[in-house]
Amino acid sequence: MKRLAYSLALAGALLASSCSLDETTFTEIEKSDYLKNATEAETILKGVYRDMVRDGIYGFHLSLYFTLPNDLAKVEGSSTVGLRAIPSNQYTSSQNEIATTWANLYNAIYDANDFIETLGSRMNSYDDKNYRLAAVYMAEARCLRALYYFELQRWFGHVVLMTSTAQSKQHPSTFVQAEPEEVYKFIEADLLYAIDNLPYAVDDDIRSDNSYRFSKGAALGLLTKVYATWAGNPVNDTSKWKEAAKTAKILVESGKHHLLPDYEQLWKNTCNGVWNPQESLIEVSFYAPTVTGTAANDPCGRIGKWNGVQASGIPAVRNAGNWKVIPTFLRDWKSRELDRRWELSFADYVYGKDKTTGKDGVKLLISTAGMIEDAIKDDAKDDLKKTYINKVCPRKWDTEEYVESANCLIDANMSNINWYVLRYADVLLLYAEALNEWKQGPTAEAYEAINAVRRRGFGMPTNVANSASDLATGMSYADFQQAVRDERAYELAFEGHRRQDLVRWGIYYESIRKTAQDIVNWYSGGYAFYPCVDYTKKNKNELLPIPLVEMDLCPQFKQNPGW
Repeated sequence: MKRLAYSLALAGALLASSCSLDETTFTEIEKSDYLKNATEAETILKGVYRDMVRDGIYGFHLSLYFTLPNDLAKVEGSSTVGLRAIPSNQYTSSQNEIATTWANLYNAIYDANDFIETLGSRMNSYDDKNYRLAAVYMAEARCLRALYYFELQRWFGHVVLMTSTAQSKQHPSTFVQAEPEEVYKFIEADLLYAIDNLPYAVDDDIRSDNSYRFSKGAALGLLTKVYATWAGNPVNDTSKWKEAAKTAKILVESGKHHLLPDYEQLWKNTCNGVWNPQESLIEVSFYAPTVTGTAANDPCGRIGKWNGVQASGIPAVRNAGNWKVIPTFLRDWKSRELDRRWELSFADYVYGKDKTTGKDGVKLLISTAGMIEDAIKDDAKDDLKKTYINKVCPRKWDTEEYVESANCLIDANMSNINWYVLRYADVLLLYAEALNEWKQGPTAEAYEAINAVRRRGFGMPTNVANSASDLATGMSYADFQQAVRDERAYELAFEGHRRQDLVRWGIYYESIRKTAQDIVNWYSGGYAFYPCVDYTKKNKNELLPIPLVEMDLCPQFKQNPGW
């Protein structure tokens, strides 16, 4: 099992007396003597990759924490305080976690800028072999910078565009937020450069090991997602739908990436650090044999702990299982009887002590009064519905079912489970969506893209038409649009995409309201278990607030609407 050996060489040090845009690095004093060849460049580049595992980025916040609430899942319980504040939209601009993510992303951008500048000044002196490697490393760094800026832009909306390390030395009073279009153009330029200079993963004869590294396919897929987000709310540049479709088409027609035949294999892979670039385009590798308690030394995350199956008395100590699946989503999805993804996406069980045998860490049904299929019926008794409304967890990261002992990390909060940032299935669905939006109706290519995903979900060959799985032909623009939105919910359930999807579709607030009403209509006491509805405001919660500390230090900043 191959692991990406992350380096700490470019870990940024935040200056306590300045704003997050003003950064330095631990290696500044040695930089003049470093990157003398491609080997040293790769060591530093891995430090830029390592920024992905930070709590404020994919270690916790952008994978699990900020992506709630949505219309598929919510945080455990009915309270909105403590750890439940952000997943319930009950927080302010002074929330520490918001400031941490802002700082972590700018820290990562600084690291990428530093690497790009330094390598750019050195690589022309390399010999041919080192230069060839350095050109790929430069493209990887620009991909990483694009990804970090993409997350910063879509979560915060109005950010400063820092294109060089020199800008970080400016006084905070000089910083001005860029227009979103300017940021997106910068991201676009980085990714177009990467597309021109990176090999596809399967064709890579340059890097000795490309595990968890950016490839041409990853750059094409990310640019497709950037265009789809740029086309949607709040920027609404609908001309980018054409660009999204054209970019996805290059990836699809390349034949270099495919869907795995078995949907469940995705979770067996990511739970055990198995790198398979056939479908995985961007994946964060989390691995640490032990936990020191110091975040800078522990490249592990919370995947499967926060969003896995609730468990106690297990080898991995415990799983909090703070993500809870909304039963009405399962009810509406269950109507598709042949979809294998339904039962693979949620757990109507927990792990705990068997009262009969006294054995710990045993799989136990949530209720002995009825199964989930009984509870989601409209005529089910309220007592049975109440049992399931706050106890059903996502199953994709079930540590006890999927994580092999060799990958088990003995810690209550951290795991070695990887995180998919972008899968090929995501790009296929974006391709179908972009074609429908661009052409104002579905094309044959749009049908083929979405049907490939559906066929795999139904356990069928992806390249063979099948009436049991395929969408009906002749759909209108609006009907196909809804079909794509539904399919994204089914295929990518609980993978951190839903909230941002709802935002770019301009229906985040409306979806929260509708979900709350669906829950109340289904179970009389359901309102109490979806408290986010009281705190979610239209034209406010689509974006995070600019952290208060940054607002205080940067007088030219303007706060996001509603904050």
